[in-house]
Amino acid sequence: MQLNRRALLPLLASTFLFPASAIFAAPADKVRFTLDWRIEGPAAPFLLARDKGYFAEEGLDVSIDVGTGSAGAVTRVASGAYDIGFADFNALIEYEAKTPGSRVQGVYMVYNTTPAAVISLKKTAINRPADLAGKTLAAPIFDAGRKGWPAFAKSNQLAPNAVTWQTVEPALRETLLARGDVDAITGFSFTSVLNLESRGVKPDEIRVMPYATHGVEAYGNTLIASSALIRDKPKVVAGFVRAFNRALKETLANPEAAVTHVKRQDPLINEALELRRLKLALAACVVTPETRSAGLGAVNPERMRRAIEETSTAYGLSSTPAAEVLYTSAFLPPKPVRMIK
Repeated sequence: MQLNRRALLPLLASTFLFPASAIFAAPADKVRFTLDWRIEGPAAPFLLARDKGYFAEEGLDVSIDVGTGSAGAVTRVASGAYDIGFADFNALIEYEAKTPGSRVQGVYMVYNTTPAAVISLKKTAINRPADLAGKTLAAPIFDAGRKGWPAFAKSNQLAPNAVTWQTVEPALRETLLARGDVDAITGFSFTSVLNLESRGVKPDEIRVMPYATHGVEAYGNTLIASSALIRDKPKVVAGFVRAFNRALKETLANPEAAVTHVKRQDPLINEALELRRLKLALAACVVTPETRSAGLGAVNPERMRRAIEETSTAYGLSSTPAAEVLYTSAFLPPKPVRMIK
C-alpha cells in the first residue's frame, strides 16, 4: 500500500516533533539522600514524594537510603557521600563545633521540637522531674536525650549528676525498663513508647516527660544539605525542599495514605504500628504553636540562638556555632504554601 504526500505530512510531523521534546529535555539531577534511621513511619513524606513523582516534577532523581543515626547522617552529608540528609539539628551543632567549616546547613526544620523524652513506668511513681533524683536511667551513650540531659536538668532545678546512667544498646533500652531493671530511660518518645508496648507494657502504664514541654528549647530533625550542593546547585536544594514540603502537608492531611508508602518500601513492617509512630511524631514535633504561626520548616531566630547555646552547654562543646552557619531559610517555599491549619 502506498501513502500519498498529504497522508505522510501528519505522520512525519509527529515523528519529528515528539523525539525533539525528549532529546532536548534536561536530564534529572541525581540526589543522594540519607535518612537518620531505618524505614519507619516518620519516613513517609520522603517516600511519598518519591513515589508520587513530586521529586521528579522538580527535575530530581532521588535515591533514599536508611541511616544509622543522626551523627552518621551529618557525617555522610559533610563528607560528600550524600547530598541531602535528615538529621537531628543538635547533631549538626555538635559536628560543626568539633569540625568547624563543614558548611553543612539545615534548610528545612521538620521537627519543630525535639522528640527527646524521659520515659518511665507508672509503678516507679516518677510523676515530675524532681522524682528523677537518685534514679537510674538507661540510654545509649549517643542518645539525644542523654546528651541533652543537662539542659533538661537545668530547666527543672535538678543537678546534672542527680541521676545514674546505665549505658545500653538501643535494642535493649526498653527491655530493661519493661523488666524493671532501671527506673527510666531517655529516647525519642514516639519510638520508646511503641517499643515498650511491643514488649507487653500497657499504654496506661507508661509515663512520658517530653523535653519540649519541660523547658528545653532544642529543635529536632532538619533537612540538611552539603556545602557543595548549596553552592553549586541551589535550585536542586530548593526543588527538594518544595517537593518535601508538598509531601509533608499531604502526610499531615492523610497519614493513613502516607504510611502505605512505608509499607511499599518495606513489606515486612507492621503498617498499623508505623501509622501510630507517624501520628505520634507529627503531633509531638511537627504541628506546634510555632509552625501554626510561622509555617512548616521555619525557625524562630531568637529561639534558635538560645537553643544552640543550650545544646552547646549541655553537650560540653568548646565553642558555640553561629545560627547563620547552621541554618538558612533561603530555600524555604513561600509562607502561604507552608501554612497548616
